[in-house]
Amino acid sequence: MSSTFHGLQVAKRGMDAQQAALYTIGHNVSNANTPGYTRQRVSLETFPAYPAPGMNQAGTAGQIGMGVEASTVERIRDTFLDTQYRDETIKVGYWDARAGALEKMEEIMNEPTEDGLSAVFNQFFESIQDVASHPSEAGSRSVMIERAEAVGNTFSYLSTSLKTIQGDLQKERDVAVTQVNSLLEQMNNVNQQIQNVEPNGYLPNDLYDERDRLLDELSKFIPVSVEYTKSGENASAPSEGVVTVQLQTSRGPITLLDGQNHQVNAISLKTNQDSYVTEIHIGGQSRNPELFPQGKLKGLIEASGYIDSSGDKTGVYASMIDHLDEMAYEFVNWFNDKHQQGVTLEGNKGISFFNDVSQKEGAATGIVIADKIKQNTNNIAAASGAAGTDRQGDGQNAQLLSQFRQNVLINSGNQDVSLDGFYQSIIGQMSVDAQQANRLKSNSETLQGAVEQRRQSTSAVSLDEEMTNMIQFQHAYNASARMITMIDEMLDKIVNGLGTGGR
Repeated sequence: MSSTFHGLQVAKRGMDAQQAALYTIGHNVSNANTPGYTRQRVSLETFPAYPAPGMNQAGTAGQIGMGVEASTVERIRDTFLDTQYRDETIKVGYWDARAGALEKMEEIMNEPTEDGLSAVFNQFFESIQDVASHPSEAGSRSVMIERAEAVGNTFSYLSTSLKTIQGDLQKERDVAVTQVNSLLEQMNNVNQQIQNVEPNGYLPNDLYDERDRLLDELSKFIPVSVEYTKSGENASAPSEGVVTVQLQTSRGPITLLDGQNHQVNAISLKTNQDSYVTEIHIGGQSRNPELFPQGKLKGLIEASGYIDSSGDKTGVYASMIDHLDEMAYEFVNWFNDKHQQGVTLEGNKGISFFNDVSQKEGAATGIVIADKIKQNTNNIAAASGAAGTDRQGDGQNAQLLSQFRQNVLINSGNQDVSLDGFYQSIIGQMSVDAQQANRLKSNSETLQGAVEQRRQSTSAVSLDEEMTNMIQFQHAYNASARMITMIDEMLDKIVNGLGTGGR
């Protein structure tokens, strides 16, 4: 038989359970604007009915209800949406890094404008035409030298600026590696805290939120997969356990964080003397940068430059710097060769117009007009024919030099193209790459935003919903309190109202 005070206990349990639900709503409302917070709900369960199965009782559940209890406080989260969000975040990180690098490159190359290399070449070409038309005029020769200096300065400016941005990207790449390793260490610490709490039967929801926030942050840099392992046999059923994080590569996964053993395998980059990445080391394994999976880190490595499996330098900025060096090398050597075949105004054999450039690497920063040309404009070999005779009025060699844009041939894609064609092709390729990076970045951001919206509709705090639930639980609490009042009146009747006859 149940106790006289049975009803009081049932009502008390009701008040306790509704109170726990109201406290959880208060926690949700307080964190409505907290980044990474997941709304929580109290799981209400029926308290075991009376009488409970036992040695002296029936083996089945009782018939008299004992009220309600708040069993657990759980997060409302969809892991499938988390996986989708992180997949899209990887793409956003990669294309954002490439788009940012190409945007800076477009600003430096500044084409097509009146200040770009193409415009400077046009002005130089026009100045040589003027010398060809008026070979004896000192003014035309002086302008030609000034225009040639502008070509050299523009080559040097472009190459130096590209190298500066490349250096900045290399620093950003190294910072990204540090951030990845820091995120793994933080995740390892959270894992250990979760493993200490869960065996006591609790759900560390706020620690789960922090770990998911770190996983979201990590997925900007590298693609990872997550495996969950229970903390122990005493952990409650809804507990998530510790996570093991693996990097997905084309040659199989590599463990970055071993959740059970609390071990972090940090990422490190091996670089050469020019800070180009040659290998990527992770926990005793190495990968060629070419095979490293997509993400912001891969985007930064590709932008700043790396050594591919063939041993060649490659990358967005490395390629453009090499192309400028090749253009400068071919231009200077061709122009000097043709200039040496001409004759000066005083009838002497032509000399090198520019200082000789012996190698392609660094040629763009080494275009300098020869001192003898700058000191005496008459040394410009505008004339042709035999030396030793007066060449006043002869501009035939200048006419040949003015055609250098079509005559200088550079190998591009297993075929020889003119200087103009080569420059147009690298500028065109840069524009196509930038458009592609911006388009794919925009597409990825759109998909990421759509997934994030669905994720927020599940996990974020809705103040309207919380207010509605608050009213619901508040009335349930009041009803339980009213139940206690009713039982109190009933007991008062029993204690003070019965057996009063004869008083």
